[in-house]
Amino acid sequence: MAEQGSGTRDVERIYSTPDVVAKLRRLADALESGTSFRIQIAGERFRVPARAEFSIEHERGDGEEEVEFQLKWKLDTEDDDAGDDKPVV
Repeated sequence: MAEQGSGTRDVERIYSTPDVVAKLRRLADALESGTSFRIQIAGERFRVPARAEFSIEHERGDGEEEVEFQLKWKLDTEDDDAGDDKPVV
């Protein structure tokens, strides 16, 4: 997927298995401890707040299946948990 203009972004990046394992392990630690964390995807680093909602999606069709792990949150001008960053690279 390509990046779009007007401040929106929609990218998909393929990572090596060791890179995915490291990201998921750090993500799990942050979720378990209820803290926010930073992550870098396709060259952009950003913070995921502790209040983000986590969902898992499964799709099937056209001879393939897909599982998506998704974190979603609203952008706020003030983040109450801004100091609880855990790096996820």
